[in-house]
Amino acid sequence: MGVIIPIILVAFATLIAWLLFKHMRMRHVLRHLNQPRSYPIVGHGLITKPDPEGFMNQVIGMGYLYPDPRMCLLWIGPFPCLMLYSAELVETILVSNKHLDKGFAYRLLEPWLGKSILTSRKSQWRPKRKLLTPTFHYDILKDFLPIFNEQSKILVQKMCCYGKEDKIDVLSFVTLCTLDIICETSMGKSIGAQLSENNEYVWAVHTINELVSRRTNNPLIWNTFIYNMTDDGKTHEKCLRILHSFTKKVILERKDALKESGYKMEGRLAFLDLLLDMVQSGQMDETDVQAEVDTFMFEGHDTTSTGLMWAIHLLGNHPDVQRKVQAELDEVMADEEDVTTEHLSRMKYLECVLKESLRLCPSVPIIMRELNEDQVIGGVNIPKGVTLLLNQYLVHRDPAQWKDPEVFDPDRFLPENSVGRKPFAFIPFSAGSRNCIGQRFALLEEKVIMTHILRHFDVTSVEPMHEVRPKMEIIMRPVTPIHMKVTRRRPIVSP
Repeated sequence: MGVIIPIILVAFATLIAWLLFKHMRMRHVLRHLNQPRSYPIVGHGLITKPDPEGFMNQVIGMGYLYPDPRMCLLWIGPFPCLMLYSAELVETILVSNKHLDKGFAYRLLEPWLGKSILTSRKSQWRPKRKLLTPTFHYDILKDFLPIFNEQSKILVQKMCCYGKEDKIDVLSFVTLCTLDIICETSMGKSIGAQLSENNEYVWAVHTINELVSRRTNNPLIWNTFIYNMTDDGKTHEKCLRILHSFTKKVILERKDALKESGYKMEGRLAFLDLLLDMVQSGQMDETDVQAEVDTFMFEGHDTTSTGLMWAIHLLGNHPDVQRKVQAELDEVMADEEDVTTEHLSRMKYLECVLKESLRLCPSVPIIMRELNEDQVIGGVNIPKGVTLLLNQYLVHRDPAQWKDPEVFDPDRFLPENSVGRKPFAFIPFSAGSRNCIGQRFALLEEKVIMTHILRHFDVTSVEPMHEVRPKMEIIMRPVTPIHMKVTRRRPIVSP
């Protein structure tokens, strides 16, 4: 025993010295990059704001502090994170098939989403993507239009209960609508979230987003054992129980129903039906189904509802743009109540509005990638292992690509005004081979919901744009709720 303890201590000290040497060598290699002053080991930890609003202000401020080249280095503890925020620089990464692994923050999502198409590493992601891509084919998505219409009508009915001077919390309304939509489209189950109060699932989704964001910024609680002993860790466990029990119950019910029918796939199919059919045919492991369903539930309602909230807020601050959208919708829809595929193809200006909203307020402000080998970026050789922060929020504000980038101007997405713009200047759903698999679903859903709202109401934003402060979590939300007032334009038809 007298010999073992000194050996363990020497081995431990050697390991610490080796890690410190590696860290100092990395700091030396990256010393010429744009970066605020930092310190070994703790990095920028001493100056990093712990709250999501303050952290966002710092990250965005660094982007404006270092405009050329549009990249700068952040140290989250001992780990280097290179932030890129120009179309040219992010293109280098997004077109490459070498750097497809997500950054470390996505591993903090694994307790919730498992090894899904969102969180899995490159070797696992490729076969998943190939398998799941057909489930998002347009021919399948268009079958969901009746669900989009039905739930949008319920949303409109709820909005009718408010008077002209009442202030409506935009996000709370559209979140429940998108939750009902994603439940029915992904799992074939209607949960009636819009017609019930205090939905526990919605609380759990929003809370776990905040928890993961806080944990990402604090390396001291990355360790699972340490994290589980904190108050945040205990709340995290509570959220997981709610989220997993909900989806697990629905999966079991759906599986039993399919067994009884002899796996006859008839009528409108939910994503879960398609996944279970893949399990039955041996294409997918049953353990993967829960992870993919949880991912569909997260990405399919949280990002979409936030995108809708920002779009409504922007239109409520720009009545001239709103009237132009409404004129297009009135012409396209005429006296018809339900949106069809033919209608959607003619809603050109509404699509410009939604894209401009996503430019200014991308639902996901930053995505992470990990360098799997050395890569020249902006003329600098960046070593393997560095985490990249692809800042979509600032890419969309690059003055080299966007005239008056802070101005809300949907006309910039008209075909004649898009000539010459770099393809990676607009990346709200990421880009390249690992882009968002559900982007077409999201845009279709947003178009239908916006159509129903704007045909029936004039929307006025209570808060001016300059007073709304965003905070940086996994999803970009406002610090305080955004409100709108609505004035009825036409009679309401019951769903």
